Amino acid sequence: MIKFYDGVELTFVGFDDVGDNEPKNYVDYVRTNTCDPVSAIEVVLCQDGMVDLNYRLQGEKFERIRRITGYLTGTLDRWNDAKKAEERDRVKHGIIN
Repeated sequence: MIKFYDGVELTFVGFDDVGDNEPKNYVDYVRTNTCDPVSAIEVVLCQDGMVDLNYRLQGEKFERIRRITGYLTGTLDRWNDAKKAEERDRVKHGIIN
């Protein structure tokens, strides 16, 4: 059974029915125990009546920064033609095993 609460997908395994407050409680519990944003939670009912929580965190957004020809840059879209040619013509070294 799949439910959604506050942008988090919850999958309940082994449950016949889920109360209205359970998705909120599981999301709140996981959010208080991790500092990263949560995208999905799997709630598995064990034979002893306890539950296992497996959760997936959202990936962090980042911008790649490279040092090219003495400049720190993320993209080359603001470079003039000469700088783009300098980057294109530079020697790119491979990894040695």
